[in-house]
Amino acid sequence: MSGPMELAIGPLLFNWAADRVETFYARIADEAPVATVYLGEVVCGKRQPLLQNALVRAAGRLEDAGKTVIWSTLALPATPRERRLAADLAADPDHLIEAGDMSAVWSRAPAPFVAGPLLNVYSAPAAVELARMGCVRLCANVELPLSSITEIARACPELTLELFAFGRLPLALSSRCAQARMEGLHRDACRYVCDRHPDGMDVATIEGQTFLAVNGLQTLSHGCQLVDVPIEALTAAGISALRLSPHTLDMVAVVEAFRVYADGNITTDELACRIEALGPPGPLVSGYLHGAAGARAIGERSAL
Repeated sequence: MSGPMELAIGPLLFNWAADRVETFYARIADEAPVATVYLGEVVCGKRQPLLQNALVRAAGRLEDAGKTVIWSTLALPATPRERRLAADLAADPDHLIEAGDMSAVWSRAPAPFVAGPLLNVYSAPAAVELARMGCVRLCANVELPLSSITEIARACPELTLELFAFGRLPLALSSRCAQARMEGLHRDACRYVCDRHPDGMDVATIEGQTFLAVNGLQTLSHGCQLVDVPIEALTAAGISALRLSPHTLDMVAVVEAFRVYADGNITTDELACRIEALGPPGPLVSGYLHGAAGARAIGERSAL
């Protein structure tokens, strides 16, 4: 990797009010040392119209501040309208897009695109095929250990490899809305109840142990991913960008902590202390990076 590690803000996964969204991206534009910001609805097509105008205004402000904006497509377009919107966005020659599902890839190819983590690219041959189709940047699937990401980097040296470095991990999507069902509502008349949980709603086992979170159609980890690998090891693995997923804590402070870490000026332990002090939505975890259970806590990493 040449140059400093890039920091990127991933697409907003949660249902926030439009004014909150505009305030958030205004701060990112004016205060956060990030190079790239992903915009767009990736979870639920019903939310798309709610924030479209706010996101367009945010894109202008971010670009005026010198940030690169990448538009993300839905990961599970289910209706004809959603598939048409995803295809139209993917076919836009004026913007780089992040493909959330393969239909967006087929609509985009052979023009350049970013492969998002919800594409479920698990192997180097799959990454090679995407690169052949026009992929120029890939955010690795959140379940991949660092050793597998290294194999992808070796097979695709031309790809910019991005690591999901902070935030609740996006694990799965369903055609049914768990939060609407919990409120006795149907998805088609959901009343957008997902807005009541701006970092996702905790889910517990029968025994009362919290182990997952739900966000409308999406299942997330309860724990909050935090990379706990020395920055030199990430560079050696071929990673050149770190993705930070938006949450309600002070994301500018999160970015600033990661910038110091990415520049090699603090250890992973010091990074964890800084992030913990900001109040993440769940315990800090990092198991997947080490080939262990994803819920393995940061404090247990010595046992990996």
